[in-house]
Amino acid sequence: MRAFATANDRIDSHTFPATAAELIAEHGDVELDLPNGEETFGDALGRLGETTFTDAEDARLAAYSAVSKGAIGRQNYSDRDAPSIGENGPDPVSF
Repeated sequence: MRAFATANDRIDSHTFPATAAELIAEHGDVELDLPNGEETFGDALGRLGETTFTDAEDARLAAYSAVSKGAIGRQNYSDRDAPSIGENGPDPVSF
């Protein structure tokens, strides 16, 4: 994901295992350029609570799953997609 280009380099250079709090303290200021806005790496990881990551890939995948709706190109396009962490999905509609 292009939005994570700078964050990826910094995550890869971090020593693991590491907690979300450690990563936020060290790299939380990195801006993620999302399709519909921006947020920081710290904002994304902050949604996950107290978590320990075993390696860089573990941290990266967790952050991908925790970015805000600004990362979604077309929201609610499919009723099969689960809502983002910390968000409620659309109200079901019966046809």
